[in-house]
Amino acid sequence: MCGINGFYSKSLSTFNDVIFKMNSAISHRGPDTNGAWLDKNSGIVLGHQRLSIIDLSVTGNQPMQSSSSRFILTYNGEIYNHLKIRRELEKTSSNIKWRGSSDTETLLEAIDFWGIEITLKKIEGMFAFGLWDKKTRCLTLARDRIGEKPIYFGWQGEGDNKVFLFGSELKALKIHPEFKGVINRDAIALQLRHNCVPAPYSIYKDIYKLLPGHYLNLKESDLKKSLVPSSKTYWSLTKTAIYGNNNQLTLGEKDIQKDLEKHLQSSVKKQMISDVPLGAFLSGGIDSSTVVALMQLQSNHPVKTFTVGFDENDYNEAQYAKKIANHLGTDHTELYVSSKQAMEVIPKLHSIYDEPFSDSSQIPTFLVSQLAKQDVKVAISGDGGDELFCGYNRYIMSKKFWSILCLMPLPLRKILSSGLLSISHQNLTKISKFLLGLNKYSNFGDKIHKGANVLHAKTPHDLYYMLCSHWQNPTDAVINSQEPGTLFNKFKPELKGLDSQQQMMVLDFLTYLSDDILVKVDRAAMASSLETRVPFLDHKLIEYVWKIPHSLKLRNGQGKWILRKILNEYVPKNLTERPKMGFGVPINTWLRGPLKDWAENLLNEKRLEEEGYFNPKFIRDKWTEHLSGKRNWQYDLWNVLMFQSWIDSNN
Repeated sequence: MCGINGFYSKSLSTFNDVIFKMNSAISHRGPDTNGAWLDKNSGIVLGHQRLSIIDLSVTGNQPMQSSSSRFILTYNGEIYNHLKIRRELEKTSSNIKWRGSSDTETLLEAIDFWGIEITLKKIEGMFAFGLWDKKTRCLTLARDRIGEKPIYFGWQGEGDNKVFLFGSELKALKIHPEFKGVINRDAIALQLRHNCVPAPYSIYKDIYKLLPGHYLNLKESDLKKSLVPSSKTYWSLTKTAIYGNNNQLTLGEKDIQKDLEKHLQSSVKKQMISDVPLGAFLSGGIDSSTVVALMQLQSNHPVKTFTVGFDENDYNEAQYAKKIANHLGTDHTELYVSSKQAMEVIPKLHSIYDEPFSDSSQIPTFLVSQLAKQDVKVAISGDGGDELFCGYNRYIMSKKFWSILCLMPLPLRKILSSGLLSISHQNLTKISKFLLGLNKYSNFGDKIHKGANVLHAKTPHDLYYMLCSHWQNPTDAVINSQEPGTLFNKFKPELKGLDSQQQMMVLDFLTYLSDDILVKVDRAAMASSLETRVPFLDHKLIEYVWKIPHSLKLRNGQGKWILRKILNEYVPKNLTERPKMGFGVPINTWLRGPLKDWAENLLNEKRLEEEGYFNPKFIRDKWTEHLSGKRNWQYDLWNVLMFQSWIDSNN
């Protein structure tokens, strides 16, 4: 993995000082070496911080120039099929003389031979890069299909001092003297709803995130006029899902299961290629257990696995992970952390995530990354399985819920909603323990309150949108804000032929996965200089899985049916079958206990009034209700607290 950055400027008198400071700001992403390159005639400067994974020699250092000297590349990622591409290039071009064995060099020579678009369609992996073409005098920015690797960009400054900036993280862009950092209030509203700022937006005005599966070409004329042309799509999950659904596999169930297992094995094998020590995160859930089982199947030695455990039973999966690790024979490391140790991460979060980010599982993700980094330089994760195989409870529950909801008049639903919300979440959880069939759900009271909030839904999409929202009306809380259009509303993709569950899976893939989960893992891991890889996000695997009939993903009210069948070939069913827990921490109780004073300081009414971002009444009302135990507003409050903590460090 690595950190990339660069800029275009008409004045390059201090470029060396600036670019190396920008590099230094993201040195955690690549502490092994750094480099810079500039073209004074064009005004282009490229910077790079390297985390050496493939080809540890100096021949893999960046920014790297192609053998023809036409292209200069600063690149972050891994191209898993780069050896295959090398062989293809060698067959078609007799002029290639490789200087080293890095995938960076492979990517450069492929672009030189085939061009950007063909190369992007050929490569398999995770990446973000900036490329300068000396011949056409064009800067290209590109991002991988799913959005595993980040890239920010935008114009800052005024007049002749205007600069175009790009980089892996905002902290690199902020180093440039022309960076203004004007906060985008509309983005705050998005963060309150989704606990992150979704692409293409960022927390700053005029700074954007390149969308997954897109690339952007800035010609010299665009740069001189301070223009940003529209990005182009080279791969679309939406089209993949629709095509797969329209071309379903006609094989028998056992044959599909066998084929899927081969695809999974292939993806895992590709992502196990490394010149440095490699391991895996193991939570004990279906996804990570499947990935680890297939890693161990293809490894000559015990795979190193890592788990973080907590004393609170409702949040602790370490006990399950240990049993699975023992069964598979992995070299397992677990670390139990106290609430105090976990809370010590909180002051670091604003720096790790660069912009307000409030998925509370960011805390254990950082802790398990720190743990893994002690023994390995690369960790493989099981992210993406829920979106691919219909694994989230909301896919199943929302369909059942809507079938009942649509039969009830809206006025009656509003009365029912008020009644359920009048009962505290603790009392609802207590009641569930005595009701057959409900005692299997953890945090039942919170789930009922969430269900009560969506009784106002008028369509299945409304229901889904509400389930995906923390603050239902965030603009009421954020002063002078308007929610920009997102894939949930204004830019909702055309999902013709997909049922409501499949539509949710696509939208989660495009939003929750790329803007929340992958951001969470990338920043937490890279803060520890740890590379992460995600086998479920191999685009060929994704294209295959969307051809699998939906009935093999969801069966008898249970998601991931076919994935469970594969896992049960390696791990006994009794070790994996249990209610889904997620990967969180008890923020609700922490806010009423050890974090109370910290939160009270950040949510102080006078402070909120002086800062002018939030309407104090909306914030204080939720804070008071949470402290009393009447409602559990942990997610809504954590959104605000993470913004407040972030703004505190950026003033």
